[in-house]
Amino acid sequence: MSTSNRRVVVIDDDPSIREVATLALSMAGGHESYSAADGFEGVELARQVRPDAILLDVMMPTVDGPTVLSRLRQVEDLRRTPVVFLTAKVGAQDISRLDGLGAAAVITKPFDPLTLADQLATALGWEE
Repeated sequence: MSTSNRRVVVIDDDPSIREVATLALSMAGGHESYSAADGFEGVELARQVRPDAILLDVMMPTVDGPTVLSRLRQVEDLRRTPVVFLTAKVGAQDISRLDGLGAAAVITKPFDPLTLADQLATALGWEE
């Protein structure tokens, strides 16, 4: 289990996903976790927090995850912040398309809250 106390921003329009993910990252992973309900709020929150990683939902109303990722890459302080997509689409073609957008990894929903922090650490190569 990773207990490195990194800052992670979760951007997802589903309040239950945000709550479960932030609790899982905090309780099981020992991370400082923050959440935003949409892409606009998420970019602003990430600017303030300067996270070590961002968990980003792919399908959101108004601004989707790929568009948010593009906006994050335009912010100098966030340009190199690893972004991990959260998605319910699990087809090989979907995952390949998301990887091609510059995400560090893709975690599928539903995820196991008990292993989310470890999945994130493994995906980003974080040492324990």
